[in-house]
Amino acid sequence: MSAWYQRLVWMATILALFVVVLGAYVRLSDAGLGCPDWPGCYGVLIPTDIESDIASKNWPERPVEAGKAWREMVHRYVAATLGFIIVLIAWIAWSNRREPGQPVKVPLLTLGVVIFQGLLGMWTVTLLLKPVIVMGHLLGGLATLGLLFWLLLEDARGTNLAVGITRRIAWPAVIALLVLVCQIALGGWVSSNYAALACPDLPACLNQWWPAEADFSEGFVMWRGLGIDYEFGILEAPARVAIHFAHRLGALVATAVLLIITFGLWSKQTSGPSMHAACMAVWAALAGQIGLGIATVWFGLPLAVATAHNGVAAVLLLSVINLNHVACRTTR
Repeated sequence: MSAWYQRLVWMATILALFVVVLGAYVRLSDAGLGCPDWPGCYGVLIPTDIESDIASKNWPERPVEAGKAWREMVHRYVAATLGFIIVLIAWIAWSNRREPGQPVKVPLLTLGVVIFQGLLGMWTVTLLLKPVIVMGHLLGGLATLGLLFWLLLEDARGTNLAVGITRRIAWPAVIALLVLVCQIALGGWVSSNYAALACPDLPACLNQWWPAEADFSEGFVMWRGLGIDYEFGILEAPARVAIHFAHRLGALVATAVLLIITFGLWSKQTSGPSMHAACMAVWAALAGQIGLGIATVWFGLPLAVATAHNGVAAVLLLSVINLNHVACRTTR
């Protein structure tokens, strides 16, 4: 396996995690439309070159805010760099496809995901922060990170699913991953609909264990047509309460599922040090994520805490992917 391939996978994985956290910061600091066009920003590629008279003429509804424009463009620069690295990874993998141990399918899949992720980034702007696109953009970023991390694990442990090594799927670990992805998607729905503070109290919601005013049918409409500006949200309070409350319920379910499955895998006779370390990594990330979720509501959505909540969600996802990797190596 090429040394350059290994270096690029390491670099891309670290950069992908940074892009996910940076994207969360951009979204939470309300800079998602800091540049109302794509791929440039008010018609230029560097925010310092924005001409205010041209901007006010072509985008009268979007006055230039330099801070937001820079945050959005830095995110685009870093994401584009990541995309270029992934192109190189896929090219090297394909060029070396006949070498023993060289994965090909996952690098090519990662390339396909990152291309679609670029389209989602464009649609996020051109469709004015449509929630289903924003949520999809979040999941696409995490999918890119997860695939790169899987390649990293395969390289570090000297295994490769793409060259004929047969390993039984560990379904409990797969279920844990699916449940966590659903919960992360709910979190993305909360964020894209500006529902993070719809329930400002803990542990109840609006002083009720089941908020009577929650409007689930309105809160989970996925598509509302085109031409709607979703910045700062368009939903009424009952719909936002429903979204926030669903995320809390999902957190309880996800926590229970992750704990049951990890304790089950820990206690199996075939478990060894690798499985124990994988389970402990999940528990540590889960504890951090729960604490940050509580702090996000308790302290009124401080930007640093909310961004960290997104970042630790990514780390929790990686820990569950690692759990799957260990489980499918040890399952008999």
